[in-house]
Amino acid sequence: MTEKKLQFRDYLYVGSLLFGLFFGAGNLIFPVHLGQLAGSNVWWANLGFLITGIGLPFLGVIAIGISRQKGILEVAKRIHPLYGTIFTALLYLVIGPFFALPRLASTSFAIALQPFVPSSTQKLILLLFSVAFFFGAYLFAKRPNKLLDYVGKFLNPLFLLLLFVLILFAFLKPLGSFNVTPTDAAYLTSPLNAGLKEGYNTLDALASLAFGIIIVTTLQQMGVKQPKTIAKDTIKSGFISIVIMGIIYTCLALMGTMSLGQFALSENGGIALAQLADHYLGTLGSILLALIVIIACFKTAIGLITAFSETFHEIFPQISYGKWLIITSVLPAIFANVGLTNIIAGALPVLMFIYPLAITLIFLVLTGPLFKERQCVYVSVTVFTLIAALCDGLNALPLKLQSLPVIQDILALAQHIPLFSIGMSWVVFMPIGLVVGLILAPFFPKKITKEA
Repeated sequence: MTEKKLQFRDYLYVGSLLFGLFFGAGNLIFPVHLGQLAGSNVWWANLGFLITGIGLPFLGVIAIGISRQKGILEVAKRIHPLYGTIFTALLYLVIGPFFALPRLASTSFAIALQPFVPSSTQKLILLLFSVAFFFGAYLFAKRPNKLLDYVGKFLNPLFLLLLFVLILFAFLKPLGSFNVTPTDAAYLTSPLNAGLKEGYNTLDALASLAFGIIIVTTLQQMGVKQPKTIAKDTIKSGFISIVIMGIIYTCLALMGTMSLGQFALSENGGIALAQLADHYLGTLGSILLALIVIIACFKTAIGLITAFSETFHEIFPQISYGKWLIITSVLPAIFANVGLTNIIAGALPVLMFIYPLAITLIFLVLTGPLFKERQCVYVSVTVFTLIAALCDGLNALPLKLQSLPVIQDILALAQHIPLFSIGMSWVVFMPIGLVVGLILAPFFPKKITKEA
């Protein structure tokens, strides 16, 4: 079969698909809140947010591309087959049915529908909404070969059009200027660092690894067959996606800052967006925001359900893709009713554990040619990062679990690690693992094998 050469329009569609998969409700409300907190320092704060909010995800997309593998499972197995399976399963469980997926339903309900629902019936309406939300996502995910059409060509353009209307009003009739004092001390003293942390919390670095399987599969369905060409086309499409994300993040952050001219600092960006929508368009604005949030969450849910089901079918082939779809749709429909606060509290320790390992894997794939793809370097860096990640994960456990003697002993030792107090001790351990791996490399010459 002749290799297809994609046109700019094709890259635009795939880039739109990737953006649509990334951009959920959290991506919508985080930058608005950042803008309110940063005030006149919004430009530096936004720069920090862009570095980690779109920089890390783009590196993840590049890593999947240049690895010439179908997805994160094959890449993680470079360290060890068992490690690859466990790491991949944990990653998908966190950004799938145990955390990100239920959060999509609960967040979209809280912002889009809860203001219109009497408090006495909110639990029932949330249950009905969750079931309808994930049943709809299940129907779309049943045909993964149509994701480009569903998300890239329809849902995402519709989302961008609706969001553009709100952004246009905000900039044509600004509520205030950018010359306002930051409302948070961190944004007053070090806005760049504060923005870096906020972007780090979007979890899109994890999503970039998870969605790699969808992008590679989509390109193959478009007629791109050679791994080298798939790698290049993945990176080009990813670049289009992060440019769109960067523009929207910046607009939303500036909207947040300008909103302080009319409104007080809100508890979160969702409240600020609701205030803006109501100010400019009244009831129509509330309906507009409801559509924006629901579409944002819905398209991301479709992608996560698809990616989870495809990957778990690969790990456990005895269970069909269709059955995994059902499992991945039913579980978050149940967990969404547990409550957003409980969902976040339960997932935080796993997030603190797995995020450093994901960033480390991206780093290893990108720098592999520099150490000649020696497997011992992959293993050494991962082992050292694993130690730090385990300490960070234990430190995020509920206080009752932290009180266990063995955990207390580990945390007492970890207190001496630089940056441990802010959950970044892996930044210290990862370079140590790299140095150790490079020292051992001559004695363990085995290299990672790649698909040509």
